[in-house]
Amino acid sequence: MRLTAEPDPFGRMHEALDISVPRDENGAIDQAIPTLPASASLTDDAGLVYYQAPSGWRLLDLTEIWNYRELIWSLAARDLKVRYRQTAVGVIWAILQPLAMMTIFTVMFRLMGRAPVEEGVPYVVAVLCGLLPWQLFAATLSNASESLVNHQSLITKVYFPRAVLPISAMLGGVVDFSISLSLLAVALLWFGIAPTWAMLLIPVFSLLALLASLAASLWLSALNAIYRDVRYVVPFVLQVGFFVSPVVYETDALIPPGYRLIYALNPMVGVIDGLRWAVLGHTPPAVAPMLISLGCLFAVLLSGMAYFRQVERHLADRI
Repeated sequence: MRLTAEPDPFGRMHEALDISVPRDENGAIDQAIPTLPASASLTDDAGLVYYQAPSGWRLLDLTEIWNYRELIWSLAARDLKVRYRQTAVGVIWAILQPLAMMTIFTVMFRLMGRAPVEEGVPYVVAVLCGLLPWQLFAATLSNASESLVNHQSLITKVYFPRAVLPISAMLGGVVDFSISLSLLAVALLWFGIAPTWAMLLIPVFSLLALLASLAASLWLSALNAIYRDVRYVVPFVLQVGFFVSPVVYETDALIPPGYRLIYALNPMVGVIDGLRWAVLGHTPPAVAPMLISLGCLFAVLLSGMAYFRQVERHLADRI
């Protein structure tokens, strides 16, 4: 497939998105911002930009995506402004949502008589360790799955790495996740949980939660661009995923030992169990299920990068 566009495509893209773009004193776009991919070529006679999409199964070009980082930040900032525009409490919603869910499940399991967590572990802290990464995953999936469809008019006119769109949609969830971590910090102080060396791994498992969100987003955004039925499947997947992931319970407290290896095929199991262990410093998760879960995570991520790149080749014609 070959896409054609008029000169100055990056400037036209920013104008379409109502995003300011730095220009020099002559009004030209600052050359620090990439305007064309490395494989683009110019025709001197007509002044048109031609891009030949690469063939074959390949992973996403991370270097090219990095070159468009300014666009990613601009899109993410715009989405955050739109999301919290004319709201009474603004970004405080990032704290209120997990706080409300935590309260509901704490009361429910207290009425049932026993929380499904390890003995001696405060359920409030344990459930927050599950809710925060899950809400990052769910918010990213909901927003990113529609990112290509919502920008289809832009995709058909201007070249840029299409992965910019689901990535920028994901960053809004990252901001909410970062803010909601303050709620977890307050809970740790309230219950007097002392810091342990395992807490040094909190950034690692937070990054894994981000990668799991990206992996699912690449798959679903590409599928939704071709099969619009996907938008109706995503809410169902998230509802089921909430209960088949250890969000409001611990794996060891609820899943029978004979089923834990199968259960670990869910990539979010390793992420949530690992983050919960890093925060609480209690019994570490079993090695085999953790390796299986993280292996599935990276398998979904790499296959998602390859599938997205394959769909990207014909996206402007099929969306």
